[in-house]
Amino acid sequence: MTLRARLPHYWRLMRMHRPIGIWLLLWPTLWALWFAAGGMAPLPVLIVFVLGTVLMRAAGCVINDIADRGFDPHVARTRERPIAAGLVGVREALVLFALLCAAAFTLVLSLQNPRVILLSLPAVLLAALYPFTKRWIAMPQAVLGVAFSWGIPMAFAAVVVQIPWNTVLLLMAANLSWVMAYDTFYAMADRDEDLRIGVRSSAIFFGRHDRLATAILQLAALSLLALAGRELGPWWWAGQLAAGALAVHQQWQIRHRDPAACFRAFVNNHYFGAAIFAGLFLDLLT
Repeated sequence: MTLRARLPHYWRLMRMHRPIGIWLLLWPTLWALWFAAGGMAPLPVLIVFVLGTVLMRAAGCVINDIADRGFDPHVARTRERPIAAGLVGVREALVLFALLCAAAFTLVLSLQNPRVILLSLPAVLLAALYPFTKRWIAMPQAVLGVAFSWGIPMAFAAVVVQIPWNTVLLLMAANLSWVMAYDTFYAMADRDEDLRIGVRSSAIFFGRHDRLATAILQLAALSLLALAGRELGPWWWAGQLAAGALAVHQQWQIRHRDPAACFRAFVNNHYFGAAIFAGLFLDLLT
């Protein structure tokens, strides 16, 4: 098969046809950039972080499918993924992962900022580590939360000389709570099959308390965001209110634990992240 014929398989392997993961990784990075800059970050920095987010999310999807190649053929939702279906080999997937990481690192190098370069190294490690934690950590979503929060200190390091670690840690803790909540929705959709094949998840760990746990995590995320932006104005709080309403809506969606509804609640978190950013953007603009 020619390279041109294989490109659609690589596209699907990187999940470019399903951009929800890009948005969920991008929103907290944009929060951090706007917090750090007090408005729009310098355009070169913004471009690097947006493109870097796309590349690292793609790399994460590739390494995830490499790690899960023994599980995916046995799950209805994943058996058609390129590696599981035998359309892409493990060796060429590893090459693709390396190329994506190298491209992302090249973008980081273009900033010529030693702190950002240093912080980018754990980001690659976290992206590679997360898929394997599903075998031996009860709540691998916590590792995903750290991975999806790592762009926050990188964003601050790219914009300001003196990093306000109090704000950074509040934003990271808020995002960690949010990620664990929405990825538990995702895991609730797959719980029966995960139990069958032996994959661990927060949905399995929380058991019958899954709805309560996700509600507490969402409340924690909103509370920590409120603390991080406590000196901001009415548009910020309007964004918080909108995000809170979306969280309530998601809890209503998962009330019967229907897998399709849980997956819709997961996807709905794109709007949660957008609401927070819209409030921040408008507040700093005005």
